[in-house]
Amino acid sequence: MNIQRKYSLPNCTLLLEGLSDLSRAAHFQEMRPELSILVNAECYLSGYNQPLTGGREFFESLVRAVSGYAQEFLSSVPNPQAHNQESELVEFRKIDSNRHRLIIYSEGAPEGFDNSNNSKGPPIEIDLNTVQLFDLVEAVDQFFADTQTLPELSLQLQPVTRRYGGASQAVIRQAVPAAVGVSSLAVAAIAFNLIPPPQMRPPQPKPDQQTSSTTNNITAPATAAATPTATPTATSTANTKPAVKDLEALLNTVPEITDPSQLRALNRQVYNQVHPAWTNRSGLQQDLIYRLGVAADGAIVGYKAVNKEANIGVGQTPLPKVLYNPASRPSISNEPIAQFRVVFNTNGVLEVSPWRGYARTPEVVGAKITDSNIVKGLNQKLYSTVRQTWSGTPTFTRDLKYRVAVNKDGVIADYEPLNQVAFDYFRETPLPQMFNAVYGSNVAAPNNKEPLAHFQVIFKPSGTLEVKPWQGYQ
Repeated sequence: MNIQRKYSLPNCTLLLEGLSDLSRAAHFQEMRPELSILVNAECYLSGYNQPLTGGREFFESLVRAVSGYAQEFLSSVPNPQAHNQESELVEFRKIDSNRHRLIIYSEGAPEGFDNSNNSKGPPIEIDLNTVQLFDLVEAVDQFFADTQTLPELSLQLQPVTRRYGGASQAVIRQAVPAAVGVSSLAVAAIAFNLIPPPQMRPPQPKPDQQTSSTTNNITAPATAAATPTATPTATSTANTKPAVKDLEALLNTVPEITDPSQLRALNRQVYNQVHPAWTNRSGLQQDLIYRLGVAADGAIVGYKAVNKEANIGVGQTPLPKVLYNPASRPSISNEPIAQFRVVFNTNGVLEVSPWRGYARTPEVVGAKITDSNIVKGLNQKLYSTVRQTWSGTPTFTRDLKYRVAVNKDGVIADYEPLNQVAFDYFRETPLPQMFNAVYGSNVAAPNNKEPLAHFQVIFKPSGTLEVKPWQGYQ
């Protein structure tokens, strides 16, 4: 099974490709399997069209040189690990306070860099500014924080004695903003002996689970911190567990969300995340079907290809982009998980539905306005507001059906398409503009902090508008 790992920053991206060691992964097939055999490593740097590429030796040399040079740069104390030409393929040299030269002594350099086809030709030399350097440092730190990628690879950083910490305040002011990622700040702290050197990611014990026979690629985000109370450094991962595990294994330890009403609400959140992110809808030869794991707040915590085409064509979907960011959200490892079936159709239509369907008809979540006189008045007010703002000639040929909720003052609080054509033609209705006028965004969370009156609103191709009290999902 081919596995990819991607660690992205604005000015640097590390892409690792490899395989699982079946002899080591015999316990179970994880939702995010271990990449234990590195086949290819690519380093993309802003300003260069082609990546730096190499195998295991190149990648190990790169991470050693990057970490050693970052420590040297921040402490102003020479670190031989960054300049070992005799045994390393990668070296760093400081040009000035904002320019750093990355030198690669490797074979098969990519086009776009100064190199020779002869393996003994001149090395590749790339000049980085400080921001690029620290994005590269954080990409390396993200790798070390990922317990499912090359777990046996570790890095030993030694603290520099405090009396040798000669970096000027000007350098610190320059380096810290560049090191936007919290993990890069760990390197700075080590350089000045402010914290003990972290113990780099010991191999994590795996639960004794049955091996799965599937060969589909299974993906979940790399974790930068295991718990919200941990020291905020991506390199401090000792004694922590990965935030995302195999979906089946996870459901053995946490509840599965099965309540139809909650599933209905989460279904909308999943659709609202994936639908706008799917920008290129052409070129699919077959439907791509995935199984998604979703936390109670709507965060997409992992996905698994259901058919062979989905395994191959995941790059044609937005799923890698919409996975939750562990750096901005606590671990999901102890939370209930919902499962959804997501289909990217060849005709450009997105389908999202609960993996096991609805056990019963879902209901709208939240307090409701039930007084018949108030509901009648709000019905008339909603009709007048929508009728006045709906103009133009409809291009759709089928009824657009929506659930629309308003508060006691008749202000729109939520709206939800009820059929596919309502998803496709929602911009021909005034509902997005009405919602945006109140909340400043069409993707704002619906207002559910006060009782609401719910209505079914139907836009007909003839131009007729119907508004009636909500009777429930059909």
